[in-house]
Amino acid sequence: MCGRCQRPLRHMSAEIIISYDGTANDDDALALGRLLAATGASLALAYVRHAREFDPRREQLAQYDAEQRLERGAALIGIPVSQHVVVGAATGEVLGALAAEHGASIVVFGSDYRTPLGRAEPGASAQRLLDGGTVAIAVAAAGLRAKPNAVIHRIAVPFAGPVNDDARATAASLAAKLGAEVVDAGHPGLDLIVVGSAQGAPKGHVVVAGEVRNELSSARSSVLVLPAETRLEF
Repeated sequence: MCGRCQRPLRHMSAEIIISYDGTANDDDALALGRLLAATGASLALAYVRHAREFDPRREQLAQYDAEQRLERGAALIGIPVSQHVVVGAATGEVLGALAAEHGASIVVFGSDYRTPLGRAEPGASAQRLLDGGTVAIAVAAAGLRAKPNAVIHRIAVPFAGPVNDDARATAASLAAKLGAEVVDAGHPGLDLIVVGSAQGAPKGHVVVAGEVRNELSSARSSVLVLPAETRLEF
C-alpha cells in the first residue's frame, strides 16, 4: 500500500477569512467570499496593520481607519461577518496564524493589482501561503466585484490522479451545497478551479507544483488551492 494511503486525510469544515484592505481587487475577494459563504460557511474579514504607532493619537487614528475599512467591506458583502484588525509585518503569515487561531480552513485574497480581468493571479501575501502555508488559499478572479449577480455554476478539477482526489472530493462537496456541477477543466465558463498540493508535499501544507502553477496562471476563473492530504467539507 502506498505511503499516502496509509495516512489519514484531514477532513475540515469550510470556515472562511477574507483578506481585506479596501482596495478594488480586495472587493473581488469579498465577492468570492460571499459566493463561497452561500454554502453556509461562516465568514470573517481581516485587515492587517503592519506596525503599531508610537504616538497614542496616531495609533488611535490608524486603528479607526482599519476598523472603518472593515465596516465598509462588511456593508458591501451584505451578510453577517466577524471583523478582525491584526498587526504584523507579513500579511500572509499573520492571516495564516489568524486562521489557525479561529479554526478557519480558507483564506480568500484578491488577485494582484496588475492581473487582467477574468484571471486569477496571487499577490505577494497569497504567494507566501501558497509556499508552505497550512490553510487553503482562494484567489478571486480580477473583476469579479463587477458581477453582483454572479453564482458558482461550474467547478473544475484540472488534473487526474490520486494526488488530486482531495480536490475532487472538495469540489463535489462544494457543488452539492451550491447546486453547481463539476466539469472538465476545458469546459467554457468556469467559475472556480480547485486543485490539490503537489505529490509528496508535507501533509497539511500547501505546495504548488510547476504544472499546477502553469494551469492557474492561464485560468479564467477564481481558484482554490488545498493543503496536501486535506479535504474541505462544505
